[in-house]
Amino acid sequence: MYRVPISYRRIAVHLRRGGLIAYPTESCYGLGCDPDNSKAVKRLLKLKRRPQHKGLILIAANYRQVARYLQPLTPAQQIKIFDGGAQAITYLMPARHSAPRWLRGAHDTLAVRLTAHRQAAQLCRGLDSALVSTSANRSGQRPARTFSQCRRLFGNKVWVLPGSVGKRKNPSTIRSWADDKIIRN
Repeated sequence: MYRVPISYRRIAVHLRRGGLIAYPTESCYGLGCDPDNSKAVKRLLKLKRRPQHKGLILIAANYRQVARYLQPLTPAQQIKIFDGGAQAITYLMPARHSAPRWLRGAHDTLAVRLTAHRQAAQLCRGLDSALVSTSANRSGQRPARTFSQCRRLFGNKVWVLPGSVGKRKNPSTIRSWADDKIIRN
């Protein structure tokens, strides 16, 4: 099936209006939305059947795209988070008090990954924004790994962007920023 590419401008308008997108990441398709749009986040959680108290992951192409959600980092810490993205590490980082509760869930931290996946990073650069990034599935089910699986799973409720999932077999590793403890491997 031929898929027409969608411009970043059209994607940005869709996201600002509360739309959801599915896009390739390191190990599966991600389901995302504008992190500042509470209604979009609630729609995403309902679609996934995921409880809000768990919180969500933000992906970004660079630290600047997530800085306003996090406690300030030193330049050395910024390098650490950037290097972690190359290894598909998501960090649970101290969040600013102003970071939306709909992203943090019941936590004082926010899950953040500076993605090294070429297409996901290009998407964040093209939108000049971080994105919510949770696996494209219903909670408890296997994540979608292809465009067609996403279309079957979500139909017209989600704009599915074409692309290739990375070679990772497992989702990103999740580590505590404070002590580097592995939460999910």
